[in-house]
Amino acid sequence: MYQFLVSFTVRPEHRDDFVRAARRTARDSLANEPGSHRFEVIADEENPDLLYLNEVYTDVEAFNTHAAGPYFSAFFAEAGAYAEGPTWLMRGTLVGDGPAEP
Repeated sequence: MYQFLVSFTVRPEHRDDFVRAARRTARDSLANEPGSHRFEVIADEENPDLLYLNEVYTDVEAFNTHAAGPYFSAFFAEAGAYAEGPTWLMRGTLVGDGPAEP
C-alpha cells in the first residue's frame, strides 16, 4: 500500500470550507477510484488552522490516477484559494506489503 501524509495551513475563516472540500474529495475518490483505500482529514491538536490529509492507495500508480482525476483537480481549484500547501510530511510504501519472506 502507498501512503502519505500532507499538511495544509488554512485561513481561519475558510477552515470549514477546506474540511467540506476535502471530505467531498474523500467521498468521491473512495466511491469511484478503485485504488483509493483511505482518505482522512485530521485537525492538528494545537493549531486549528493546520489540517492534515492522510491517504492510502493500492500503489503509487493508483495515487497517480487519483492525482490526474477530476476530484483532485476540483479540490485544488477550490482549496488553493484559501489554503497553503500541501507540505509533504511522509510518503512511501508499507513495509512488508507483499508476500512474506521464508
